[in-house]
Amino acid sequence: MLNRTKINASVSPKGSLETLSQREVQQLRETGSGSVYRLFRQCALAILNTGSHSDNAKTILEAYPDFEVKIHQQDRGIRLELFNAPADAFVDGEMIASTREMLFSALRDIVYTQSELENKRIDLDSSEGITDYVFHLLRNAQTLRSGVEPKMVVCWGGHSISTEEYKYTKKVGHELGLRGLDICTGCGPGVMKGPMKGATISHAKQRNLKGRYLGLTEPGIIAAEAPNPIVNELVILPDIEKRLEAFVRVGHGIIIFPGGAGTAEEFLYLLGILTHPDNQDVPFPVILTGPKTAGPYLQQLHDFIGATLGKVAQQRYRMIVNDPAEVAREMAVGIKAVRQFRRERNDAFHFNWLLKIDESFQHPFEPTHEAMASLNLTREQPLHHLAANLRRAFSGIVAGNVKENGIRLIEEHGPYEIRGETTIMRPLDRLLQAFVEQHRMKLPGGSAYEPCYRVVD
Repeated sequence: MLNRTKINASVSPKGSLETLSQREVQQLRETGSGSVYRLFRQCALAILNTGSHSDNAKTILEAYPDFEVKIHQQDRGIRLELFNAPADAFVDGEMIASTREMLFSALRDIVYTQSELENKRIDLDSSEGITDYVFHLLRNAQTLRSGVEPKMVVCWGGHSISTEEYKYTKKVGHELGLRGLDICTGCGPGVMKGPMKGATISHAKQRNLKGRYLGLTEPGIIAAEAPNPIVNELVILPDIEKRLEAFVRVGHGIIIFPGGAGTAEEFLYLLGILTHPDNQDVPFPVILTGPKTAGPYLQQLHDFIGATLGKVAQQRYRMIVNDPAEVAREMAVGIKAVRQFRRERNDAFHFNWLLKIDESFQHPFEPTHEAMASLNLTREQPLHHLAANLRRAFSGIVAGNVKENGIRLIEEHGPYEIRGETTIMRPLDRLLQAFVEQHRMKLPGGSAYEPCYRVVD
């Protein structure tokens, strides 16, 4: 159980925040009853808890049961009143600047998301409507900047990684920054922090004062992966599917570092999209990389992709071991191809409209025991559909590991059952077992990992 000092404080945004309507403020002020308020409270607590070594959302929420946040409308904007907040978010009574910035980003995104959902023009029943929704969420957060040359590199990987793997991510981030590239991650610790930290140094060396460190998260995961303080643009998407689509729409290339179930979920999501027939000719550089000590892990993941999705999927990425400079060079070359492709087709640099994303990757998956047991994990379906269902299996494991609702379901009903063909289940079981043995399912130093799943072939 976390045990940290608490503080009461009143905080106003630095700069400006768009004025909220009286109705929006009332929604948020429904202390303890409104779903919008509870969502903002959870995200606010996670942001204030930045630096915690816990990756259990339920534990963090239980550690601060008396935490409250009240929203006050003022003539000059919004003021937040915090009660029993984590004291580590303050220095001499003043909230740390990055924390204050992210706190009001959370308020902006949650209020806007709710307003959009109540707007009848939102169409969440079609693929085009969902993509349009993601576009509006990102535009409202001022993430989309027209006219800027492609240079956003998405870095995916685990929050539970070794010290050597973390140092490697910093080296890669440093090489990317030297080449003028920006960083986008899931905004938490581990791989989500390392590339940003490396890039801050190289951006300073190159006198790049406009370096972007974009963090994309969602309410169900934010407590387990609280934003790291390097993030200078935070966007909270409403669910994991919108978050993943935001990554591939704003990113110009993706680097996959070592990780666990969440990283496998992201990788399968990406490969499922890139193996769709409509995306065959769309350039999108993807690199799987890690230090020499992570070589066996990288090979295991590569072999799993080969055993389940085949060589077609393996050909959509390149694996580079222990060579940060080569990773950055390869990514820079790939992004040049992306720039040329979009110029030829008059597609936007800031949002990848041409990429086809099947609806099976866009609709939220609720990992109940019934839903997990009924996933279609057979080869009698198109390749990108199998990738979508494998992605859902890993999404359920992530929920059972770190998300509050998932943890409670496992406590009540026991492990999920994942069923499918033997030729798919056995590689899956081997990969998951390797994740457990390599301590990639939970942060090191905590309690022993108890699997939230059972693989059945």
